[in-house]
Amino acid sequence: MAEGYAALPNERVSAANGVEYAYRDTGTSTGAGAGAAPLVLFQHFRGNLDSWDPALIDALATGRRVVTFDNAGVGGSGGTTPDTIEQMARDAIAFLSAMDIGQADLVGFSIGSFVAQQVALVRPAIVRRLVLASSAPKGAAGMHGWAAEVIGAVGTPHTTPEAYLSVFFAPSASSLQAGKEALGRIYARTDDRDEATTWATREAQYDAVCTWGIPEHALLERLSALGMPVFVANGDSDPMILPRYSYLLAGLIPDARLKIYPDSAHGFLFQHHAEFAADVAAFLA
Repeated sequence: MAEGYAALPNERVSAANGVEYAYRDTGTSTGAGAGAAPLVLFQHFRGNLDSWDPALIDALATGRRVVTFDNAGVGGSGGTTPDTIEQMARDAIAFLSAMDIGQADLVGFSIGSFVAQQVALVRPAIVRRLVLASSAPKGAAGMHGWAAEVIGAVGTPHTTPEAYLSVFFAPSASSLQAGKEALGRIYARTDDRDEATTWATREAQYDAVCTWGIPEHALLERLSALGMPVFVANGDSDPMILPRYSYLLAGLIPDARLKIYPDSAHGFLFQHHAEFAADVAAFLA
């Protein structure tokens, strides 16, 4: 019988912006984490509540409250998916307010890391500490859309497990095996799964990604305004958001630390879920 994240109910909360958000809420802040800010996770391109690896969430939720959510228009949430990171950030702030979360630690993954950066810039008081996984800064050269083989794998109307593995995991036998195990965990839940994301969400999110990636060197200076501690992480073979952008982020953010995980790609945090969760816990402490 499923337990932990895989067994959590899909809950809903109505926000002041008129959107009813779908979310899952797990873990309790105990021991050294007692009184700690909740950890709120921002999902990847086309992902929903079920797209998180339950092994990662359960590891993160050891002694800490963890909240996952579908942003506006995504999966089981109401509203429309916006086509800018800026509006996605405003929608995320509305969710946090509806949950009565006055301050949180954020983990942003892929497009979710763009949204988390924007939240930290426009509402810095909300963000105690920030984790950016598989991320890039706004305006960085070479980020205007993804490589043809990447968008061809994860941007089609019907993606396949093989296509997912080709982007989220490295081509080595060990990484691909870890990817198959992660997919098994992600799809183990059969009851009360979240609603699949729509093609309209895919289109809006990719517009937002391309807009974020329009080269504009001056925008890199925005990162100097991030005053909270930041942990930047990626896999060493990520074809979607290249590891060099993690080095760029870490160099531009005043209080940043960086880790690149070996033999892994975009989904390094699923492959190395125990190590990444331990690193996040140490950083948040």
